[in-house]
Amino acid sequence: MYGSNNGRFGMRGALAVGAALLLAGCSSSGDGGDGDGGEGGGGNPAAIGQRPGGSDPYWVNPDGNAARQVARYAEDGDGKNAALIRRIAEQPAGQWIGPDSPEAEAKGFTEAAEKAGREAVLVLYNIPHRDCGQFSKGGAADGDAYRAWLDGVAKGIGDRGATVILEPDAVLHLVDGCTPQEFHEERYDLLKGAVERLKRQPDTHVYLDAGNAGWHTPDALFQPLEQAGIGAADGFAVNVSNFQTTEVSKEFGRQLSAKVGDKPFVIDTSRNGNGPYTAGAPEENWCNPPGRALGATPTTSTGDELVDAYLWIKRPGESDGDCRGGPKAGAWWPEYALGLARGTG
Repeated sequence: MYGSNNGRFGMRGALAVGAALLLAGCSSSGDGGDGDGGEGGGGNPAAIGQRPGGSDPYWVNPDGNAARQVARYAEDGDGKNAALIRRIAEQPAGQWIGPDSPEAEAKGFTEAAEKAGREAVLVLYNIPHRDCGQFSKGGAADGDAYRAWLDGVAKGIGDRGATVILEPDAVLHLVDGCTPQEFHEERYDLLKGAVERLKRQPDTHVYLDAGNAGWHTPDALFQPLEQAGIGAADGFAVNVSNFQTTEVSKEFGRQLSAKVGDKPFVIDTSRNGNGPYTAGAPEENWCNPPGRALGATPTTSTGDELVDAYLWIKRPGESDGDCRGGPKAGAWWPEYALGLARGTG
């Protein structure tokens, strides 16, 4: 626990209150996506200034997809759309580590963050048999490949500060039966080992993904989380890449926390400004739903001693998959980003 959420981040947050993005130095080179390592870690810390208000110790990548889109709109003289996408570009968001160069990517992101007096938010999404063959299928070839990849991430972080969101959906897909039974024992072992390996780094904070309030109950989740190593983690993450409201997510997190040793948690608020979409088929409402909006901006000032932070773990404007006219999972989709920034999805 961190009391009023100022203990862990107090000094770092005092050094860096708020953030802004000066777009003159932004690249317009190719886009990346979740899990593909498309955004380089060598962002220019000098491009990060100050945004008034808030408590935000997290690093803003000045070369992210949203920043590149702002630069493109500005070059085209489209000030209106540039201003809308700047609402995304100026916020810190999760950096999803790709499968091929984990050490270099983790090092690049955390070094850039450290130079800016901030902390990188890293998302690890490479568990074998990932996403049960759905839109984000893939992951490491086997357990040994995953352990080697994870070790690379940890070495890349080194002794620098990092907040790590560990394997979205990995526990939930064990609970809902999506992941075949023959892979369960290995996955639990890999998740527990990942927590333990990452916690060997002196300033790394690990939050194990715990799904969202619309997908299974705390009663169904707490034992699987314990088996996956929640006891050694700093806490858990809720609502990753989802749309449940912050208040609903808080209540879900409080109930789950009480069952896993009062662990704190973080909430993904990147796209939950209008709450979940309910007009379509329930099994499809998570994928690029229309009418959604950006949620609360990232901060450690949550007003709740159990909620360590609101984070933008899913990068707003990047597709959930090739549904509802979207590109492949993780690809930048400017039209959807504009909808989120307008509050219309």
